[in-house]
Parts: sequence; structure tokens; C-alpha cells
Amino acid sequence: MNPLGIIGHAQILEQLASLEGRHALLLGGTPRLGKHKLAHWLAALVNCSSPSEKPCGICPSCTALLRETHPDLLEVGPKLETGSGKAARRAIIPIKAIAASRDDGHDFEIHVLDWLEIGPHYKRKVVIIDGAEFLNVEAANSLLKVVEQPPHNALFIFLTRDLLEVIPTIVSRCTRLNVPPVPETEMSAALKLLEGTQDPELLAFAAGRPGVLLERDAARAALTDAFQLLEGLESGMLEALSAAEALEKKFDPLWHPEALGFVARRYSPWVRLNLDETLLEAQKKLEQYANAGLVFGVMALEWRRVLGYSRG
Repeated sequence: MNPLGIIGHAQILEQLASLEGRHALLLGGTPRLGKHKLAHWLAALVNCSSPSEKPCGICPSCTALLRETHPDLLEVGPKLETGSGKAARRAIIPIKAIAASRDDGHDFEIHVLDWLEIGPHYKRKVVIIDGAEFLNVEAANSLLKVVEQPPHNALFIFLTRDLLEVIPTIVSRCTRLNVPPVPETEMSAALKLLEGTQDPELLAFAAGRPGVLLERDAARAALTDAFQLLEGLESGMLEALSAAEALEKKFDPLWHPEALGFVARRYSPWVRLNLDETLLEAQKKLEQYANAGLVFGVMALEWRRVLGYSRG
């Protein structure tokens, strides 16, 4: 594991090193594959004071990046909360994140277009758009000119869970690179290095995604909560409602939906399909600010119904 915490991806790092002179890259792959760390690695490489095929890790630029204080790195992603602190109804990167002139409410401290007008402190400014699929049409269109002809030789790195979800005009201006899962042998070796032990269940849940190992406490907590919900569902209606209430208080949309799907893998494909549909419906209602306790209670009862029909 290198200083930036990248697990595996040796071939991808070689490809990124060969592409460092480009102006725009688009990295695609499922969440937690390590795309964000790969983008940081490339940002370090293009600003490193020691020319090489990898960042030195010790020069002022590399040190600043490791400390998360790099003056030439700007990261933009969708807002996950509204101004009132509620979960956003829909993840989006709006035009006001790109241009200060469109940010009437001063929702963003830094704006991409204005930030790029100032020259770099080191070598190249790097803009990481984490969640390129969340750029709305207006925001994407406002970026087209600077992506094609970036001021001061800036570098854009777009990250996405699915290349097909990104607006085509952005895709056409980027060099595309798919990030694959890391082989299980490398994942297992990394976990042993991190903890000195193995965890087959965590490795199965990770499915080649290094980000799960780097956030393993959150992953294990979500898996525990998911197993407890299934136990409650199997015990009885009151136990099911109690387990649903407990999950509602801990629910993290970044972890629990996937954990619930993982623990449900013991059931038949038909049952899993019905459970997934119920979970997606519950998530939609939560995004619309429906009563969370009621949403989880209904979901638990529906899951219990589906599981009851699945038993002989």
C-alpha cells in the first residue's frame, strides 16, 4: 500500500502516469473502487517536484496533498444536505458550484471557473469532479470550454460510477478509463497488512473494492445492523418492527442499502428482487422527507411478507 492508501491498481497507475499530460480524464467504476485516491495520486504526480513515474511523497507539493492542504487541488461533488441540514431530495452538482455569478445564495465558497483563473502555486491546478453523473446540463455546459482549453494547463479528473450516466458532451472531451475491481489475493493481503488478520465476510462484501477495507468499521457496523434486521424479521412482527426502528435510527444511505442487499444473498433470486424493490421504494420516500419511522416499519412488514412467502 502506498502513502496515499491505494490498494492494488498497479496497472491503472501505470496508465494514469502515461496520461498525465492530458487535460481531462474520466474514471469510471462502481463506488469504493478507489477512484478518488487514484485521482489524488495523479494530482500528486502532475505537481511533484521530482520527475518520475510516481509521486515522491516528500516534496512540498506531495506533503501538502497528503495533509489535504494542497492549494492547487479543488474537489467538487454533489451536495448531500440542504441548507436546513436535511438529506437532499436529489444529488446534483448545480451551475452555482461552477460559476460565482450564478451563486446568488453564496452556497459555495469556491467556484470552479473563478478558481481556475488564478495560476497554480506549484505546476498544475487539478479539479476533481467526484460524481460526474450528478452534473446537471447547465453545469456541464458551463464547463465545456474550460475542459477543452483549460486555463494555465489545468487538469480535470471526472469520477463516475457509470460512464453511461455522464452527459455525452463531457464524455467526448475526456480520455476514458475504467477502473476494475482489485483481485481477491491483493485485497486479502491488504486486509492482513491493515489488521494482521482475515475477515472472509468483509472481503466478500468488498468484492474487490479497496474503499470498503479503508472504511471497514463503517462497513462492519452496517453489516451487523443488516443481520440484526433479518433476525428481527424472522422472529415475529413485534421483533421486526423493533429491528426496523433500530435501523431507522442508524440508517446511512451510503452503507446500509448495500449491506441489506448483501445479507439477503442467502435467499432465492426472486426473493432478493422483491426485497430490493421494497428497499428502493423506501429510499425514494426518505428522499421525499416522508416519516422515517413509518417508512422503515412498512418496509420491515413488507420484507417479512416476502420472506414468509419464500418459505416452505
